[in-house]
Amino acid sequence: MLTQKLIIFDCDGVLVDSEPLAAEAYVRVYAKQGLPITPEIIAQCVGMKQADIILRVEQQTGYSLPLAGEADIWPQTMAVFKERLKPVSGIRAFLRNLTSPCCVASSSSIERIYFSLETTGLLEFFDPYIFSSSMVSRGKPAPDLFLFAAGRMGIGPENCIVIEDSPFGVQGAVAAGMTVVGFTGGSHTTADHRDKLLEAGATFVISNWREAETFLPVAGR
Repeated sequence: MLTQKLIIFDCDGVLVDSEPLAAEAYVRVYAKQGLPITPEIIAQCVGMKQADIILRVEQQTGYSLPLAGEADIWPQTMAVFKERLKPVSGIRAFLRNLTSPCCVASSSSIERIYFSLETTGLLEFFDPYIFSSSMVSRGKPAPDLFLFAAGRMGIGPENCIVIEDSPFGVQGAVAAGMTVVGFTGGSHTTADHRDKLLEAGATFVISNWREAETFLPVAGR
């Protein structure tokens, strides 16, 4: 069993099954501006903060999203989440048995993180230890957010395990000097997802939360 003291969770695709819903919201926003994009374009940006996603879409499509569109992203996302957002299967039971301190480090805005966790009944496990890329200058794949979270929790990077579903997130955690567990249990998982996480530097890759119980500190082990 690994013995690190702090478990740092990504939120989207790890705690809440949000990635396909978020992609749907982006497609709606761009469509309202007369800019047709596909969910697959947004899927390539999993793990990035909003500003970086918008930049990546512009680089790939040539579409520059107006400020009115940027302002519409969260309202559209919130509407979709309110209707259909669910926790990732098995996460609530896993968190209930987790014996190590934990926190969230997500590329999403702090408002979106809180809304997602509250909507899915997971907020009680993390509040107030919730950290957003808006709190640092550089988002994933830079290490800034993970180092910030560990610093606020008072634990060194060498004593942290990060659980991430995106290559960008894995790269950021590796750059921070942390052990990284890749996660492929979200509904956005593709056939090559596991290989991409390993290539990015994940030490392990798990496909569900029962697998995590074999090496993370949980009650009864």
